[in-house]
Amino acid sequence: MERCGLYLGCNIPLKAPDIEQSMRKVFPALGIEIVDLDGFSCCPAWGTAPSFDIDTWLVVAGRNIAIAEMKGVDLMTGCNSCFGVLSEAKHMIEEHPEKKAMVQEKLAKINKTYEGKTKVYHIAHILYKEIGLEKIRKSMKYKLDGFKIAIQPGCHILWPTKVMEVTEKNPFYPTMLKELCEALGAEAPYYSRLEYCCGMGALRSTDQEKSFLLVKEKLLSMKEEIDPDMIVTTCSSCYLQLDGAQKILKERGEIDFTIPVLYYTQLLALCMGFDAKEVASISEIPREEIIEKIQSEERAQ
Repeated sequence: MERCGLYLGCNIPLKAPDIEQSMRKVFPALGIEIVDLDGFSCCPAWGTAPSFDIDTWLVVAGRNIAIAEMKGVDLMTGCNSCFGVLSEAKHMIEEHPEKKAMVQEKLAKINKTYEGKTKVYHIAHILYKEIGLEKIRKSMKYKLDGFKIAIQPGCHILWPTKVMEVTEKNPFYPTMLKELCEALGAEAPYYSRLEYCCGMGALRSTDQEKSFLLVKEKLLSMKEEIDPDMIVTTCSSCYLQLDGAQKILKERGEIDFTIPVLYYTQLLALCMGFDAKEVASISEIPREEIIEKIQSEERAQ
C-alpha cells in the first residue's frame, strides 16, 4: 500500500487536532501517502442515524466510503466508532442487494457512486499489517526501553468481527496494539480490564456516572496490577475518556493518581523525533514529564 484516504471523523479534528498532526507526520515518514477525503461527514455515529433510520445511516456511511472510492484509495480511520460504523454499513450494503441499490440511487442524486471497492481500515491495521513492526523499529530515534504501557484497544475495533475485513486473530485477547507498543521497546503487560469498555460514547452522554464507574474500574485495574508509565490507545474516544474523566475522578477524590495518556501515533511520532508541540500538545493530564523522558538524550539511538 502506497496511498490511503484519511477519514478523521469528528473527535480528532475538533477535540484532538494534535493527534491528526501526529498522523500526518508519521504515515508519510513510513511510506504511506495520506489522501484527504474532502467533504467527508460524520460516519454517522451509533447514537445518531443508526439508532432511528437504517437507510439514512447506510446512505451517509456509503457516501463517506464513496468519497474514498472516487479517489481510488482505501479508507483508514483513527476512531474505533467510525471504523465500526463504516465497517458495519459496508457489510450490510454488500450483504443486501436491495440496500445497495437504494444507496446507489440516493448517491446518484449528488453525482456520487458506491461500488464497494474501497476497504475500511483502522489506523492500527495499516501500522501493523501494511507498514509492519520491523519498519516501525527502524524509524525510531528514541527507544522506550524500561517503559511500561497500559494498552487500550477499545471496543469497536474488536467486535463484531464478522463484519470487519481486517481484525485481531482473537478479539477476546487483543495483541495488535501490544505488539505495536513493544516494537517501540516498551513493555505492555496484560491487566484484567484490558478488553473492557472505557465507558465513552452513548453511555457518557446518557448516564455519566455509569460511564465514570467503568473508566474508574479500568484505571484502578491498570494502576493496581501493572502500574504503567502511560496509557496508550488507538481510539480517539477512548483517548478523550481516559484523559478527561481521569482528571474529574482525581478532582472528586475517587482516585489518588494520574497516568498520562497518548494516542499511539503521538507516541510513535515522539519516538521518531517529531516536535512534541506539534504532535502531543493537548491533554487534560499533564504529559510534559513523560514526553521529556521519551525524548531524552540517553534514549537516542
